[in-house]
Amino acid sequence: MHSEHKSAEADERPNLLRKARRIVVKLGTSTVTGAEGEFCHARVEPLVRSIAALRKSGRQVVLVSSGAVGLGRGWLGLHRSRLDDLVTKQACAAVGQSLLMDAYKELFSSQEIKIAQVLLTEEDFTNWRRYSNLHQAMEKLLGFDVVPVVNENDTVSTAELETLAPASRTPVFSDNDRLAALVMSGLEADALVLLTNVDGLLRQGERGIADASLDDGSYPSSVIGLVRQITPELKALGSGPSASGRGGMRTKLEAAEIAMNCGGIAVIANGNDPRILDRIFSGEPVGTAFLPAKRMRGKRRWIAYAADVRGRVIVDAGAHRAITQGKASLLASGIVRVENHFAPLDVVSIVDAGGREFARGIANCASEEAEKFSAKKASRGGRPVAGAPVLVTRDNIVLLQSAVSES
Repeated sequence: MHSEHKSAEADERPNLLRKARRIVVKLGTSTVTGAEGEFCHARVEPLVRSIAALRKSGRQVVLVSSGAVGLGRGWLGLHRSRLDDLVTKQACAAVGQSLLMDAYKELFSSQEIKIAQVLLTEEDFTNWRRYSNLHQAMEKLLGFDVVPVVNENDTVSTAELETLAPASRTPVFSDNDRLAALVMSGLEADALVLLTNVDGLLRQGERGIADASLDDGSYPSSVIGLVRQITPELKALGSGPSASGRGGMRTKLEAAEIAMNCGGIAVIANGNDPRILDRIFSGEPVGTAFLPAKRMRGKRRWIAYAADVRGRVIVDAGAHRAITQGKASLLASGIVRVENHFAPLDVVSIVDAGGREFARGIANCASEEAEKFSAKKASRGGRPVAGAPVLVTRDNIVLLQSAVSES
């Protein structure tokens, strides 16, 4: 990359952050709670003051907050090892959520700001109607000059608490990083800020990759200040879950990628700095900033990131070429095999002959009808079948590998 391009990108970062009018801020468990599972007023109070200052400058802020499980554990006096039990996590979440909201109510009330609790599950995103209803409710709250405080509804939604997801599906979100990105996408926010306990995405050190969630200074690492594209090499710098949270740097990179493809800017920064939000939105080069790509339309964003994928169809080389190069619809005649049942209007995964998912789309017909044509095609030695219906129309297809360039 030429140095003048780097300079132009560096100049773009403060401009984008200063202009951001709608902001989603996510606080991780390591920021919200202390070592014994108590609410950490010393860290959170300055951040609330900064959110109040952002609002006074004419911006809207949505707060996504972790910490309910940790607060509940501390309140109940349980050892951290007890959280290996799923039902105990649910109980801790039920206890901790009220403690979390009480603490936020006290802090925001001191700034004369009203808040609202918004507890979400996967179904609020995977169902298009519920997704639309959520959008309308959040817009109304912001219109009432309220700060929505968002969290996963861990008491009833166990998918987000399970350490290992069922092999048959991938959760839409399994942590608050991705949840925050999906909230940003649904509200078409301008900026996503993920606050954690490290200064940003760390470079590879001389002795290997530093654990970006639990960095103890044992590796000579430095922060990557600016990211224009998330590559496999960059993802390799991410780590697994932190000791107190469920995310880690890997999920923050996934969230940042969603934000970029939604046309927004994302920043990963250290929530231990009491002035971090002031510094970010004044344009200081702190943390790791992820520059926006071309914005995807709302329905396409939902298909790519939030929808629950119900089925999987394997297509032949001709259909793959027509979709990726010719911008064509997917005809049932291009299907080689159908995996998993799906109904009309379900989102399906579109996979090439090598097993790589390259697109997703909304099905026009049920899996049974698609299977009829794939069976006929197989009986004819792979030759096309006349009269095959359109399984997925072009307007309802999102190319995953080129999503950044799709409008």
